[in-house]
Amino acid sequence: MRKRLITEVKQGASAATGEWLDLEELAEVEISSEEAGYPIESALLPGETLGWRAAVAGKQTIRLLFSQPQRLRRIHLFFVETSSQRTQEYVLRWSADGGHSFREIVRQQWNFNPQGATTETEEHQIELSGVTVLELIITPDISGGNAVASLAQLRIA
Repeated sequence: MRKRLITEVKQGASAATGEWLDLEELAEVEISSEEAGYPIESALLPGETLGWRAAVAGKQTIRLLFSQPQRLRRIHLFFVETSSQRTQEYVLRWSADGGHSFREIVRQQWNFNPQGATTETEEHQIELSGVTVLELIITPDISGGNAVASLAQLRIA
């Protein structure tokens, strides 16, 4: 007979700090723009609270280039919008060949509304091996408005 002790999983708790990949050590980041005071590190590194914000309106790209191919199991995204009503779309894609070709993981839309839906939290369970590039493309307003893309948090395990 085989036996294994099951530990309790706490609901609502985020992943243990050690579970997330250390992006500062494992990846280089490329971004299409960033506003002064809201650097991309604020969305990628534990302990940061400001998040990232683009310097200009419209579609933005955040690309993580891994120095060594990675195995990815989970992607956590957290967006906050408290001032305007808009429909945002994001696309997550990955590459195993340094960005020469990409495969889509997910394409998703979310309706932000200052009177209620001001945050979006997504947990994508995946099983990818050999990832050399992970790309997040954010269209902050699919109707073409002047919304500026932002990202409060991106974590990868």
